[in-house]
Amino acid sequence: MDIPLWFALMVVGYLGVKLVRPPWWLVCVFLLGGYLLADSLFASAIDPAVK
Repeated sequence: MDIPLWFALMVVGYLGVKLVRPPWWLVCVFLLGGYLLADSLFASAIDPAVK
C-alpha cells in the first residue's frame, strides 16, 4: 500500500500534537523555521544529509 508523503506527515503531526500537546508557539516556530530554512543558503548543506 502506497500512501503519499504529505498524508503521512499530516497524520504523524496530528498525532504528535494530540498526544504530546506541545505549546502552539513551538509548533509555529518549527513550521516557520523549516519553511525559511528550506529557502536559505543552508538548504544546500542540509540536502545531502536528508537524502
